[in-house]
Amino acid sequence: MSLVEIRNLSRRFGAVQAVDDVSFSFDTGQVFGFIGPNGAGKTTTMRILAGLDEPTSGDCRIAGLSTIDDADTVARRIGYMPDDFGTYPNTTVLEYLDFFARAYGLRGAKRQNALADVIDFCQLGGLSEKLVTTLSKGMRQRLGLGRTLIHDPEVLILDEPSAGLDPRARVEFRELIRLLAKQGKAVLISSHILADLQEICDAVAIIELGRVVTTGSVKEIKRQVQATVAERAREEGARAVIELRLAAPVERFPHILAEQAEVGDVEIHDTVASLSCPADPAAQAALLARLIAAGLPVCHFASRDHNLEDLFMHLTEGKVQ
Repeated sequence: MSLVEIRNLSRRFGAVQAVDDVSFSFDTGQVFGFIGPNGAGKTTTMRILAGLDEPTSGDCRIAGLSTIDDADTVARRIGYMPDDFGTYPNTTVLEYLDFFARAYGLRGAKRQNALADVIDFCQLGGLSEKLVTTLSKGMRQRLGLGRTLIHDPEVLILDEPSAGLDPRARVEFRELIRLLAKQGKAVLISSHILADLQEICDAVAIIELGRVVTTGSVKEIKRQVQATVAERAREEGARAVIELRLAAPVERFPHILAEQAEVGDVEIHDTVASLSCPADPAAQAALLARLIAAGLPVCHFASRDHNLEDLFMHLTEGKVQ
């Protein structure tokens, strides 16, 4: 049994089926990505898991405990960081964190140790006396993460934590997420910045129109998509973009590429060429064999690898509710 289990979860708002029979699970030490367009049901699912909303049907379980039937017990094991969290005027960083530490019932030395640990982990040490309203976006996100961690939860639910951050802040935030997973936290994270999720996630679920389209590791989903693409290529005569690398400048062998009738859109950059050819793997293998037989010193021949953004675009249709 995984630490976190979402079982046949559904949530209806009037005529809108926001979440429709969603199921997935993740475990201690894992970062699980939750991907989908706006309105797909991500935030509703995360709010139900965090105990802030009730499902129409289905359940969420943390270590076997229901977020509905055992809500008070489960709440202590969860840290939820919404995509937009409130800040308070005339409140310093230390006062803000201390308020939430007290709200979770931390007292005396335990509270002081928790504050010190969170400030150190989120690198807020030099900002303790600064007003929250004066912080940069990146520092506010660190503060939000600190608030989420203050009671040392086992499960972290992070809704769009990298939204609006500059590239350096995003990289630094990713490092914090990796460290939390190494410390044994189970992390559920949603983001529209798919490159970030590809860097840190052990597995992902892609959701559209309230339903999970697919779930698994990025490698597993990539294999599924590539198999589907290859099958369609054989059936439809689709074309692919190939990166060709040689042991010598491509310009020395222009006639070899020109003689291949199925090759088009050739772009040459020293020892690397980009070209289009049939997407059918068998046709590509035959082309490669002819190129080598003609004397082309090939050291790399491959279609561009699918990243998480490619997979998302392939598996979803952009529909909203």
